[in-house]
Amino acid sequence: MSEREVYHTTFDWPSDPEVQKRLKAPLDISEEETAKRLIEYHRNITRILPSYPKILKVISSDQPCVDVFYQALTYVQSQHRSNAPFTPKILLCGPTGSGKSLQAALLAQKYGIINVCCGHLLKEEVARNSNVGELIRPFFQKEMQVPDQITIRVLINRLSKQDCICYGWVLHGFPQDIDQATLLDTAGFMPNRVFFLNVPYDSVIERLTLRRTDPATGERYHLMYKPPPTMEIQERLMQHPEDTEEKVKLKMDLFYRNSSLIEEYFENVIYVNGDQDPYTVFEYIESGIIMPLPTKVPL
Repeated sequence: MSEREVYHTTFDWPSDPEVQKRLKAPLDISEEETAKRLIEYHRNITRILPSYPKILKVISSDQPCVDVFYQALTYVQSQHRSNAPFTPKILLCGPTGSGKSLQAALLAQKYGIINVCCGHLLKEEVARNSNVGELIRPFFQKEMQVPDQITIRVLINRLSKQDCICYGWVLHGFPQDIDQATLLDTAGFMPNRVFFLNVPYDSVIERLTLRRTDPATGERYHLMYKPPPTMEIQERLMQHPEDTEEKVKLKMDLFYRNSSLIEEYFENVIYVNGDQDPYTVFEYIESGIIMPLPTKVPL
């Protein structure tokens, strides 16, 4: 049986008299049924639209179909929401002090992607007093690492949100070992760009151990790159307990103990010299996003 043609008595009436004679009104479309569908649509659409704030285009359909079509076509063919040639799912790896947080912020700003810091996510859950936050709190209080199963639960929840799906993400602070990398992969969040920021030990020590905070104003200083303007301020500066050379060395040793296995797990890892101007580092990372990944040549 051939597909039935649909006509409208006002906007699309057939010119053939024979066709006109055999037309019948559909039995499943009544004024009452249509009203129910409209009410259901308007009840739900107000909750759906906020999920797409940056990509939403509202088009009035109370006009000829051709006009509606061309407005939709024009919008689809307009410039993409991001300069990236694909939906970025970026992983930044590197030792403490390698500049991952700054590079993630720059990438998020340039490409409109979501900056996902695993450590911040855990702190937010605790601050919100959520059920998961109550599970995390004891580990924070004892300065212990949060179990992987709790961490991946929080991370999956964030990466599954509509903004991460629509715009892409840049992740840092996770994974820190091969088990965490496997959990991320199993959860279905494999990155399509992986960058390793390499910074020498001496440079990291210089970056972190010389950081100070003014307890009176909250202003942050660096004794070499951003020294305090007066001796009065310098005398009251405080160092964060995590910025001592002993703590920094422990974190770096832990990272490099696990980094080789993480590098092997992910394909087409891009290595970046992080011991240079942050914007030079950003340009190199950006080239790794814009340019296609290198193809491995079989031996």
